[in-house]
Amino acid sequence: MDEINGRRVRIGSHWLTDFASCNYLGLDLDREIIAAVPDYLDRWGTHPSWSRLIASPEPYGTIERTLARLLGAEDALLLPTITHIQLSVLPALVGRGALFVETHAHRTAHDGAAMTAARGATVRRFTVDRLDRLEQRLRVAPFPRLICVDGIHSMTGNGPPLAELLAVARAHDALLYVDDAHGFGIVGERHPDESSPYGDRGNGIVRHLGETYDNLILVGGFSKAYSSLLAFVACPTEVKDYLKTAAGPYIFSGPSPVASLATALVGLQINERRGDELRARLHGLTATVLDGLRRLGVGTLNTSGFPIIEIPLTDTGRADELGRFLFDRGVFASVVPFPVVPRDQVGVRIQVTAANTAQEIDELLSVLEAAAARFPLMAPAQPPPTVPPPTVPPPTVPAPTVPPPTIPPPTGRHPTGRDPVS
Repeated sequence: MDEINGRRVRIGSHWLTDFASCNYLGLDLDREIIAAVPDYLDRWGTHPSWSRLIASPEPYGTIERTLARLLGAEDALLLPTITHIQLSVLPALVGRGALFVETHAHRTAHDGAAMTAARGATVRRFTVDRLDRLEQRLRVAPFPRLICVDGIHSMTGNGPPLAELLAVARAHDALLYVDDAHGFGIVGERHPDESSPYGDRGNGIVRHLGETYDNLILVGGFSKAYSSLLAFVACPTEVKDYLKTAAGPYIFSGPSPVASLATALVGLQINERRGDELRARLHGLTATVLDGLRRLGVGTLNTSGFPIIEIPLTDTGRADELGRFLFDRGVFASVVPFPVVPRDQVGVRIQVTAANTAQEIDELLSVLEAAAARFPLMAPAQPPPTVPPPTVPPPTVPAPTVPPPTIPPPTGRHPTGRDPVS
């Protein structure tokens, strides 16, 4: 990438529209957030050198408290990335017990499972369409028992059968670990007056599906919706305290840069003020793409209406050719090969963000129409997905009755004596 301009990107002399971005809310381009960063740099420098075990800058605590209130969880622990979390938190929680990883969970979860197995745990795979087999294995599994699944899936854009998984976990004294990297900030709690079928507040798949945190650990990140290098584990305070002594990245890793702490802090404020407006816009743009694909007779694995749209090829050997076709016509999208996805799902993934324009969506559909005439794309398998509003409020932890504290810009003087940037 040589240059960006909104969701337009330049590679060499070739301009394309970016449909591979995970910055779903468009906060990477938000001028209010960008303008806030210099104050934090002046206060804290560019990067604290301490691991969090040695010294934890105050913004971490503010983010963790605000995040726990937003999620409706007891507590939260911040680490730099979800990859750090998968490789350290999974082994720490399982010990020499049993870990069950859903076959289609993110690759980093399977890497974490390998680390867990290397430390003496029993590790097995399962699929969500055969929970009866999972139950059979749980009955004889050693303790502690942990079930690992994705929240909003990074390829299909669909959510998990959370209620069924939680029922299995609670019946067998297991912990359900949900990686909601692509759901946090996008989907949230539902109610009759919600701003869109994505729900409100962007507080993740647990609240979106009306569940509680009993027997559940939620993992998510700020790198998607909030465009910040930061990730979290939402868990009981007792588990948080344990992870501070058992999770390697907390003890040994360098922390997130100050700019990422700043963008997360200000992003949380913006989420409270106008996040629902951004999510409603994102829903509308995504719905336009999905409706357009159906009119073109093109199928997708997306049955949720969420902004990740994978279009499989019936001739998977032409995936690179399809990617080049889109690239040449100004569409930057991810070609998804085997073994990243199963062989029958190889194709191209389109991701929509609130920073895309209606004109860019129209241009995308025009290019996809040309692609459908040339490539064997999957045909639609079902009617358009609908997400009806709930008839009663979901039985979740109630939202806080007081707003989160205002996070003032940093004050004071830099150790060099320079005044903070105004």
